[in-house]
Amino acid sequence: MGQPTEWWRSAVIYQVYVRSFADGDGDGTGDLAGVRARLPYLAELGVDALWFNPWYLSPMKDGGYDVADYRAIDPAFGTLAEAEKLIAEARELGIRTIVDIVPNHVSDQHPWFQAALKAGPGSPERELFHFRRGRGKHGELPPNDWPSQFVGSAEPVWTRLPDGDWYLHLFTPEQPDLNWAHPAVRQEHEDILRFWFERQVAGVRIDSAALLAKDPALPDLAGGPDPHPFVDRDELHDIYRSWRAIADEYDGVFVGEVWLPDTERFARYLRPDELHTAFNFSFLSCPWDAGRLRTSIDTTLAEHAPVGAPATWVLCNHDITRTVTRYGRTDTGFDFAAKAFGTPADLDLGTRRARAAALLSLALPGAVYVYQGEELGLPEADIPRDRIEDPMHVRSGGKDPGRDGCRVPLPWTAGAPHAGFGGEPWLPQPADWASYAVDRQAVDPGSMLSLYRDAVRIRPVFGDGPLTWLPAPEGVLAFARAGGARCVVNLAGAPVDLPEHTALLLASGRLDAAGRLPTDTAVWLRS
Repeated sequence: MGQPTEWWRSAVIYQVYVRSFADGDGDGTGDLAGVRARLPYLAELGVDALWFNPWYLSPMKDGGYDVADYRAIDPAFGTLAEAEKLIAEARELGIRTIVDIVPNHVSDQHPWFQAALKAGPGSPERELFHFRRGRGKHGELPPNDWPSQFVGSAEPVWTRLPDGDWYLHLFTPEQPDLNWAHPAVRQEHEDILRFWFERQVAGVRIDSAALLAKDPALPDLAGGPDPHPFVDRDELHDIYRSWRAIADEYDGVFVGEVWLPDTERFARYLRPDELHTAFNFSFLSCPWDAGRLRTSIDTTLAEHAPVGAPATWVLCNHDITRTVTRYGRTDTGFDFAAKAFGTPADLDLGTRRARAAALLSLALPGAVYVYQGEELGLPEADIPRDRIEDPMHVRSGGKDPGRDGCRVPLPWTAGAPHAGFGGEPWLPQPADWASYAVDRQAVDPGSMLSLYRDAVRIRPVFGDGPLTWLPAPEGVLAFARAGGARCVVNLAGAPVDLPEHTALLLASGRLDAAGRLPTDTAVWLRS
């Protein structure tokens, strides 16, 4: 079990979606040059590490999660030499780098898959993937009934080739699943980990971490086979133990994307010889409701405690509706299946709640992830249907608005073309995007950016001790941490009195004339 002094146990980690962060060469696509130029901004924000979504060579059929070469940077983003410079320059500023690994699948343009296509049925090359003959009299039916992992998609997860073989892809047809029972697949990924650790990355985020292993029989889901044929299989833990041994050689860290309802099975991935941390999707999807949030916090801390792993807290990421918009809706929770066009949102209300939620998440014990643009209070953007690129939209038959609304390029300079992002952005920026620009917010002490900067700077006052809930009125969350620091969040329908305190450290909004904490407002206090 790690010690509390390990940086990742209490880090503030900033998620960089490179394509939309900053455009250094003016072609409308964010790139590594853009990130390097903005490193002083990230240092001033005070973050401990940067997590980069995939920056590898990719046809971009799923935003870079279809990787063609893990040892090459996509030319749209730059070069491997630039990535190495970025990692080193960030490190000089005290900022570590976390890269993204997508082990469940590769791009259909990956050399392995291209070789498998050429080699034909029954070849050793096809053993690296899941190729099968079809069912039916002439093999015209898919090998099994597995569903797509894109929510709302009714498309099959099997694609048939002219030679009669079908291949498995839990996501798009351009993302064939690897066969993790094959030793070459395991060896390749261990080599990839070493490749990036040797380039001084501090950690690796593992995409779809619970999906890699498949039942070799590939049975139908109908009838509910137990264990599940492709989710959370026991074989995964041996894979991650071998990965952990590599990470330990380099003092590296893993964070897993693990969506599991069973808290005991979730915790298994965080045992001392497996992953260091995992994303907390319960908190991310929780509605703005005091009781539900407290339950989510308690459950999260309880499921991490037996294995000594730190919790992680996140309000939004590159797949999730922006916090300001989500909290301004009637339904403030998040569910992929519930996403729909035209859902109204009160952005003033959402912004007030997002400010309070920022202080809540940054006061909790563990690590915090901040998705780019959250520190600017960006809302979800309305993307014209003919400009949506996300395959989730296409594969839903146009019903799902997709995830592009939270991926719109950032606004940096209010008076510059394209709000200072660079060239004409790959996704259109809303007409009012300049009002959220960094240069405006940086000089406004009441802005969302100023709030985040202050909160990250002051956050160490909470120390690394446990959370203790304090007595509070219904609808109010109040807790103490080590050193006497307290966080109080009012989700009730009326202002409430503050508890006894010696100093007001930070507030997400103004107190009322009587010094009470208004609805949808949070404060940090010294007792």
